[in-house]
Amino acid sequence: MNATDTPTSLQPVWREVLAASYRALENSVAGVQDGQGDDATPCSEWTVTQVIQHAAGDQLAYAKMLGIGNGPAYDPFSPSGAVDGTAAELVKDAVEQTAAAWAAVSDDTETVPTPLPHGDLPTPVAAVMCALDAAVHAWDIAIATGQPSPLDDELAGHLLAVARGIVEPLRQWGAYAPVVEAEAADSPSSTPVVDDLLRYLGRTPR
Repeated sequence: MNATDTPTSLQPVWREVLAASYRALENSVAGVQDGQGDDATPCSEWTVTQVIQHAAGDQLAYAKMLGIGNGPAYDPFSPSGAVDGTAAELVKDAVEQTAAAWAAVSDDTETVPTPLPHGDLPTPVAAVMCALDAAVHAWDIAIATGQPSPLDDELAGHLLAVARGIVEPLRQWGAYAPVVEAEAADSPSSTPVVDDLLRYLGRTPR
C-alpha cells in the first residue's frame, strides 16, 4: 500500500479502530501502579512516564492539525518524565481533544492534515495512524507494568494494513525501530497478527 492508498476494509471502521485504540491507551495508563513510573519500557530510552507523555503529546499534535487545541506544550520526542497532575489526567485530556477533533471530520472528507512528514493523508489512513500511535504505546505501557496486552488480532490487522504503507519512512527519524524477525524457535502464538504488528514496529512480542 502506498501512503495515498486506502484499504477498502478501513473506510467503514476507522472510527471504531480509533475508539478501540483510545480505550487501550487509557486502560493501560489506568493500570500503572504507584512507583512504576520510572520502570523501563520496550521503548528502551524511555520510562513508563516518558512513554505516557509521548503518547499524549502525539495525540495532541493530531488534534491541533485537525483544528482542536494548541498541541502539546512540550516536545513529545523529549519527554521529561515528570507530569503535572496525574498521568491518567494527561492522557484523558489528550484523548478527549483528539476524539473531538476526529468527530468533527465528516465521513466524506477525503484527506486531512497530519503531524507526520507525509502531510495530508486519506482520512481513514490518517485516523488509523493516529490510532496506531495510541495502541502501540498502550502495549508498551502495559507490558512494562505487568498488565495483559491490550491488543487483539482484529485491531492489529487494521493497524498493520496501514502501517505497512506509512511506517518505513519514519524509521529514519527513530520513530520506529527496525523490523524484528521471527525466530524459528518461537512457539505458536494465540495472537499471530498482534505479533506481526509488533515485530513490524520493532518490538519483540513476548
